[in-house]
Amino acid sequence: MSTSALNILLTNDDSWASANIRATYDALKSDGHNVLLVGPAVQQSSTGGTFKLPATNITAPGGEFGTIPVGAPYFGAAVDDPHIWYFNGTPVATALFALDIIVPKVWPHKKIDLVVSGPNEGSNTGPFTFTLSGTIGATYALTERNLPAVAFSAGNGTHRPFTDNTGKPDDPANIVGKLTANFVTALARKVRPGHRILPLGVGISVNYPTFGPGNGCTKPPFEFTRVTRGATVDKIAIDPATGFPIRAPDIATDGINVLINGRKDLPGETPLSAKCKTAVSIFSIDYDAPRDQAGPIQEQLRSIIGKTHI
Repeated sequence: MSTSALNILLTNDDSWASANIRATYDALKSDGHNVLLVGPAVQQSSTGGTFKLPATNITAPGGEFGTIPVGAPYFGAAVDDPHIWYFNGTPVATALFALDIIVPKVWPHKKIDLVVSGPNEGSNTGPFTFTLSGTIGATYALTERNLPAVAFSAGNGTHRPFTDNTGKPDDPANIVGKLTANFVTALARKVRPGHRILPLGVGISVNYPTFGPGNGCTKPPFEFTRVTRGATVDKIAIDPATGFPIRAPDIATDGINVLINGRKDLPGETPLSAKCKTAVSIFSIDYDAPRDQAGPIQEQLRSIIGKTHI
């Protein structure tokens, strides 16, 4: 497999018109890859693994940043590029529609070598956001569909259209696009022709820090991390002024940071990406608890297994 000619499916949850995904599209194509971009018609952040298909064509107010008129078909291609598409569904639905409908239509004789999801506008660190993020949701959905997939998320959370890209190297969208293209090259470099880029059922979550312009972080080095350790989870409080629930500051709990699987010597992605470093966490789709943890529980429940009561 040549790293200069991968067939890449590019998707996200921030819409097909976001600055990050378009800059990444350009960077991957500049490196010689074949890229098919299929993103949600509108912003779909924090939808996780939600699967929602459209039942109508595009409704008001139209596509994200005014890119799709009201009444347009529920999916379609950019006027100026037949490899850039939108679909009016959640990120998981968009990713699967891309795989099952658009890829055979546009690339009838090509096989997807790699899925790139993102780069998200905002970080997705820790187990809580792993289930909350639409960017990661699309990643594990396509991992479950047998494809090698990598989720990319950036600390820069500004939601902006690709038309606002300054075109300068220090534009955050261009930084994240170039870093993502560099990562893809490294990931595929030693893969032999005909072999998978990642093992079946295994994916990667990459979290960039907040970077340039103005903060001096433009070349954050990649470092291996784990999803747990230093992670936080949401908490709810009551606003004394309104009496309604509000999001309280996140908290770190033992339950979200217990070290069960993987390399326990690695730093956590949450604290590491808070510095000028890029966290690289490898995950698997196998959610079953290890034998040492599951065994005692199975023994405790043995009296009811095969029965409806004790």
